[in-house]
Amino acid sequence: MSALLTPLWVALSVWSGGRWTPLSGLAASLRWQPTDHGVSWSEARLSGSGEAWRTRLIVVRLDPHQVRFQLDRTAAWSIDRAPNAALLAINAGQFANGSAWGWTVADGRLLGFAGTGPLSVGVAFDSSGGVRWLGPETLRDPRAQFGVTAGFQSYPRLLADGVVPLALREAGRGVDLTHRDARLALGQDAGGNLLVALTRFNGAGGALGFVPFGLTVPEMAAVMQSLGAINAVLLDGGISGQLLIREGKGVRRWRGLRAVPLGLIAVPR
Repeated sequence: MSALLTPLWVALSVWSGGRWTPLSGLAASLRWQPTDHGVSWSEARLSGSGEAWRTRLIVVRLDPHQVRFQLDRTAAWSIDRAPNAALLAINAGQFANGSAWGWTVADGRLLGFAGTGPLSVGVAFDSSGGVRWLGPETLRDPRAQFGVTAGFQSYPRLLADGVVPLALREAGRGVDLTHRDARLALGQDAGGNLLVALTRFNGAGGALGFVPFGLTVPEMAAVMQSLGAINAVLLDGGISGQLLIREGKGVRRWRGLRAVPLGLIAVPR
């Protein structure tokens, strides 16, 4: 793993081969289950300190060139609103005062202006399957929406071109590095695949998955890096984090306990 990693991250382990092993082996431990249109998913068991002693990780990998992304902006979104054609659905971005926070583009229309947040970044999807990671300065330019079919802003950024931001490696730079919570993150690897990672507390055999215990922000950065992401950002987690995956005629759901104002949906291209 990168020399940038700190002792906070070294404490995480992954269950592999019948034993707990270093987090660096996370990607190799996954057994991908293909669904359709370039989407596959897997899961892993993680262990850390405190509330993270038993954490379940669900990971989805998808080729953005085989799907189309849509944003559903509504007062109370949940994965239950996802259309029957949805291959993937997750809550997107962050929110403030019950509304979607920051730069938001849906169906090519600008619905929200750039917000100011710690390590914020925009994720923009175009009609050809391209994905761009846009910094705050770019998002303030009115031309940022050109060619974007769906896009949103979130924070904090976990990885920027393969580098863990300094604010996640040193305390006192505007990000809480010790708070633990259930997490949801979106990333992209060097091959262009998108990665979605959701954590759930795995105590009592998974029966307490709704409890918002889990990883710190730096630990989630390490998870995304171990999955092979070079760019990544946190989405709203805790009791908001939710995920839907379609497998043929079946659907797997990891529900949140709170509705949110924005959902990201992937449908077949």
